[in-house]
Amino acid sequence: MSILVTRPHPDNEATAGNLRARGHVVLLAPVLKFEPVAFHDDSEAGYGAVIVTSANAIRAVAPQLRDLGLLELPLFAVGEHTASAARDAGFGEVIVAGGDAASLREKIIRSARDKVLKKKSTLLYLAGADLSRDLGGELGAEGFDVVTQTTYRMAPVKHLPREVCEGFAAHGVEAVLHYSRRSARAFLDAARDEGVEISALAIPQCCLSETVAGVLRDAGASQVLVAATPDENALFDTLERALRTRLA
Repeated sequence: MSILVTRPHPDNEATAGNLRARGHVVLLAPVLKFEPVAFHDDSEAGYGAVIVTSANAIRAVAPQLRDLGLLELPLFAVGEHTASAARDAGFGEVIVAGGDAASLREKIIRSARDKVLKKKSTLLYLAGADLSRDLGGELGAEGFDVVTQTTYRMAPVKHLPREVCEGFAAHGVEAVLHYSRRSARAFLDAARDEGVEISALAIPQCCLSETVAGVLRDAGASQVLVAATPDENALFDTLERALRTRLA
């Protein structure tokens, strides 16, 4: 029996390695494809900090970061995974939030309140083309000046790998891991197009957040579990709980 990982490449490889270390057989079906967007910063504002809600935003502009003078700025990362990508890219000061946009928003507001960040400074938000919430707008309502720059998009993949479809047909997939609303929707669309939607939704769907879980529940999945916190270790704990329940 296999665990299906829908996370995009290259993060899915790290997830697969962690699952295999826990003794699981893994199938990979990246349902979104990373596409960088040309980054041109026309703003003349002197930035006080950088905001990032995805490691992909950093990957997309990594070759330009030094020339743009961004590596010297403090960077607010949504969670530890994104923070690690920022450090690898060369950022020296990385402030890490609790794993979701809401905690990142609060971290930035608190930093301004504690005088760690100048509230009147302009913040550069490196973002994806499709945002689950308007973080820049929310911070703007709090008095911050936020410049949002799209650096990448995630394009849906139309088809599932053949071995994944065969796995669903043979009832060989034990659970599915979901990391974002967009990837959950892309997975459902691909499963529907491949004719395996009923089999796909009949097994546990382990989701990184309640927001992701809502997509699966709306599609008719009956076994939807949500990680206690929005990080991969908590998601793995949720997976183990789901598997124990199935065996009970």
